[in-house]
Amino acid sequence: MNIAIVGATGNVGRKIIDVLGSSKISIKNLYLVASSKSAGLKLKFKDKEIEIEQLETFDFKKADITFFSAGGMISKKYAPIAAKYSTIIDNSSFFRMDPEVPLIVPQVNSSDLKNLKKNIIANPNCSTAQLVLILKPLHDLLNIKRVVVSTYQSTSGAGKAPMDELLEQTKLSLENKKIVSKNFTKQIAFNAIPHIDAFTDEGYTKEELKMINETKKILDE
Repeated sequence: MNIAIVGATGNVGRKIIDVLGSSKISIKNLYLVASSKSAGLKLKFKDKEIEIEQLETFDFKKADITFFSAGGMISKKYAPIAAKYSTIIDNSSFFRMDPEVPLIVPQVNSSDLKNLKKNIIANPNCSTAQLVLILKPLHDLLNIKRVVVSTYQSTSGAGKAPMDELLEQTKLSLENKKIVSKNFTKQIAFNAIPHIDAFTDEGYTKEELKMINETKKILDE
């Protein structure tokens, strides 16, 4: 099997490389794809180094499966192009609520893969993925009507800049120096903020609505 990873230099892309490296999946060729600023760099996969190819010129015909982990706007622009030649597994939120794109947690609704209209498979939000694993058997047995969920999420979910800010704020806090927040509404070091993503007109944040809507779609409600 030939596999490509778009966004290979990011946190999620690097983790996919690690997981594939320790898996039993037989990979003939692994293609690492990123923006032009990363093209030409090399990342290690198992016992060899692979040169990163530029997204804008990458030939998706080379890949049987392509993982997209470079953000929603990149998926919006390039996933439909790549899907003409390769099966897409998209880690962004862009296609999750598209009625023609299955939102998959393999242990819960793998049967939804039977009809890939756009040749794109969406992954749910990380909190949703864990939640539906527990809810599915209970829902089948008892028909759940309401769920109350609390999540406590790390800064890594927001990307590299917020992670760096946490490290910097932790250092400044321990040195009793002034802290100015850049990526968060409040100081994040030694703190928990009840606010993930932007607030919507309904009074929920986008993160909360993701869990509500994605859970319903996966459980076919």
